[in-house]
Amino acid sequence: GLLGPNGAGKTTTMSMIAGLLEADSGDVRFDGRPLKSMSRDARRFLGIAPQDLAIYPELSARENLEFFGKLYGLHGAALKQRCDEVLNQIGLTEHSERHSGHFSGGMKRRLNFGVALMHRPQLLILDEPTVGIDPQSRSHLLECVRQEASRGMAVIYASHYMEEVSVLCDRVAILDHGVRLAMGRLDELLGQMQQELALRVRGLSVKAREQLSGLIETNGSPNNDESRLVLHRSESQSSGDGLIGDLRRVLEVLDTENSELVSVETNQSNLERLFLELTGHSLRD
Repeated sequence: GLLGPNGAGKTTTMSMIAGLLEADSGDVRFDGRPLKSMSRDARRFLGIAPQDLAIYPELSARENLEFFGKLYGLHGAALKQRCDEVLNQIGLTEHSERHSGHFSGGMKRRLNFGVALMHRPQLLILDEPTVGIDPQSRSHLLECVRQEASRGMAVIYASHYMEEVSVLCDRVAILDHGVRLAMGRLDELLGQMQQELALRVRGLSVKAREQLSGLIETNGSPNNDESRLVLHRSESQSSGDGLIGDLRRVLEVLDTENSELVSVETNQSNLERLFLELTGHSLRD
């Protein structure tokens, strides 16, 4: 999964992987071989569905698939069979003879995806494949991606939608301003995040603050009736009972000092929170 704000470099990265742009430095390797050293025929292991639709609106769905299938060397009965298979997979069999220019946005996206599948690539590159489409088409496309991955196809999936990457991808890279900020298994990346517990406390004494110094961040002054205490640590720093053990210690101090615990909130680790921590909250053009 490839994540990043607008202008982060996702499409540029995908274009370099696909051999459409030349990198300023370094190289792209597939199975140990530099991509730039491969012939055009050798690059047929690649399939790409770009963010900008790569279909011809004056052609029908079947004609689009036939055209791109022929570019990859399919002909005759093999071409017809593969077109039928892909049309069925993307749910366009009943619309196969309609001009794609008359399709809805979701149907165009599904056809764009189908074109990338025609030659059964080993590596499928998908750049924002569900942008601007209806929930039904989105669900169908995601299921198609799952099916291809389960059959052994490698997939590089760029998206703005955290939930898509969370359910589809086992490894994630986050980019911003052309720089890789994080990469690894999703569970490992989330495990490195700070876990937080936010406590609202009424009547927090100066002595209680001193006893809890170093363990928590305290917002509010002793003169305020209510204070917010933030207890945090990353999973990699946890020892013993972790946050639960620290919370137990805080509660003991609050009880001894007759402070009232009003509420406890937990800040769960998830991909969206990780993304915002790494890339910031400011709006992007």
